[in-house]
Amino acid sequence: MGRSQETFSKKEKEKKRQKKRQEKEKKREERKANSQGGSLESMMAYVDEYGNIVDTPPDPSQKEEIDPESISIGVPQKSEEDEDPTMTGRVEFFNHNKGFGFIKERDTKEKYFVHVNGLIDQIDEGDIVSFELEKGLKGMNAVRVTKIK
Repeated sequence: MGRSQETFSKKEKEKKRQKKRQEKEKKREERKANSQGGSLESMMAYVDEYGNIVDTPPDPSQKEEIDPESISIGVPQKSEEDEDPTMTGRVEFFNHNKGFGFIKERDTKEKYFVHVNGLIDQIDEGDIVSFELEKGLKGMNAVRVTKIK
């Protein structure tokens, strides 16, 4: 007669699996017995005036009415009298063949790139010009450039 196909280690593994199943079933039954479940009110949560989560509803007498029109979202709009967008400066360099140059602003001494497409008047090096700034790919560009002197 041959030996049984079940070895000692197979029997031990099967016992462990059986034990795990029983423990899992026992835990499931405990959770089922201890779960409150119930109505919607028992599951509701509220936020008090300090931002804390509480289980009691807010007091209606403490309610404060807020006008939705008074809430501003984002950056406040600039008024026209805030600042003049035109700046003045001197043309430091301009290459007519390639169609670009640089303007040095009078107050801050910053240099701004200018392209021939941003010109209103014909300009040369050393001219005093007025211009506006516009965001470009590599920084601020001078646009709407007009010659003053």
